[in-house]
Amino acid sequence: MKITTKFAALERVGVIDVGSNSVRMVVFDGAARSPAYFYNEKVMCGLGKGMSETGRLNPEGRARALSAMIRFAALAKSFKVQSLTAVATAAVREAEDGPAFCTEVLEKTGIEVSVASGVEEARLSAQGVLLGWPGADGLVSDIGGASMELVELNDGDIGERLTSSLAPLRLAGVEGDLDTHIRDTLHGLRKTLPKDYPTLFLVGGSYRAIAKLDMARRDYPLQVLHEYKLSRARLAETLDWIETATLDEFRALSSTSVDRLMLVPMAARVLRHLVDVFDPKEVAISSYGLREGMLYEQMPEDLRARDPLIEACLFSERTSARFPGFGTELAHWILPLLPDPVRWERITLAAALLHDVSWRSDPSSRAEECFDNASRGNLGGLDHPGRVLLAMALLHRYRKSGKLDKYKALRPLLNDEQHTGAQVIGQAMRLGASLAGGDRSVLRRAKLVQSEGVLELQLPPAIAAFGGEVVQTRLGELAQSMGCEGRLTLT
Repeated sequence: MKITTKFAALERVGVIDVGSNSVRMVVFDGAARSPAYFYNEKVMCGLGKGMSETGRLNPEGRARALSAMIRFAALAKSFKVQSLTAVATAAVREAEDGPAFCTEVLEKTGIEVSVASGVEEARLSAQGVLLGWPGADGLVSDIGGASMELVELNDGDIGERLTSSLAPLRLAGVEGDLDTHIRDTLHGLRKTLPKDYPTLFLVGGSYRAIAKLDMARRDYPLQVLHEYKLSRARLAETLDWIETATLDEFRALSSTSVDRLMLVPMAARVLRHLVDVFDPKEVAISSYGLREGMLYEQMPEDLRARDPLIEACLFSERTSARFPGFGTELAHWILPLLPDPVRWERITLAAALLHDVSWRSDPSSRAEECFDNASRGNLGGLDHPGRVLLAMALLHRYRKSGKLDKYKALRPLLNDEQHTGAQVIGQAMRLGASLAGGDRSVLRRAKLVQSEGVLELQLPPAIAAFGGEVVQTRLGELAQSMGCEGRLTLT
């Protein structure tokens, strides 16, 4: 794997999403390809509430949104945000008084709000998915308060983009049979999107609320929404439950705001028909959407092409490790030990880049902290088994036994090969870090050689002094995990 070590200038970038249900400001900081969330604040304004009847923004929601924008402008200034972009979607786009609202925001805050068309909104949402899923292939559905967008992704390229009124605040005003209206609308959209789409990527707060309820109902052990995948059968069970459950039952399972939970039944209704009409093989949740798409919009092509997981890990090593650059060398040293180095290269590199970033932590809690950072951290381009594998490797880096109570619940997400691979990677990192300290030249000269029944660590005279009792012990631990004998040889 070719590693890019040039980093984009560290800019603090702010984006404001003026949606039909909520108004949110996110400030990104750090590694641009896999951004850190410096600040994130949302106000549930309900700008689009009642708009089907009045044609105007909800008066109370408009006042709350303006108040939020005034606060966001002040915060952006205090954070020294270098770039602040605001985009409004369906409610402002379609409301009679939408232009007047944008003018008032500009006069009182100095923020110019761009109003995205439906297809522009769709494109931004799709770009958000690509931020976390480079090369994604399937169909994106982004549901807001007043519109639902569909976008096809063809191996990372954005294809057809459509917008519709299949959203909770708009559907509440539909007369006649609601299910017939939803299905007829979706069949109309299907004519423009006739392909088979293997994955349906879900974007938007209401879809995320559904996923949280599903996680809670099945007692899912990893509370990370991004790349959470649902089988068709599992999703159908949860949608059936949502159809008859009460708001109090939702609240008992989820910390999602009441305003959002009130939209869940209608969003679930749309999702049920969406899955029936488009027939995807799997459904996946994206934590990234329009706001991340606005950040993606500002990236040059070469930055978009980078791996978000590796970029995030490179940034962590660069800013937090004692020996930046050592992780890449360590990964190359470890890879020959694995049965299929090409397949294991990416996760091994990610683990090696992160192996030392928690060195300042208390030694007694370092293993658990590394495990939590990997299993819960903001890492794009990493599915749930990958998260657990990475976390397990880092756990073995610091804890010989690899025992951790919270891992027991996550173990079912890994197969036996992944479990063993994580252990080998972790113990090999433990050996390599002990042997070399942070000296890359030591790893370049030390050889790990596998032969039948033996794992031999060969040290030439120039680095013989780096061997010792601790190194021999950790060599033995690694060899045992690989089912062989460890042997240190001075060559």
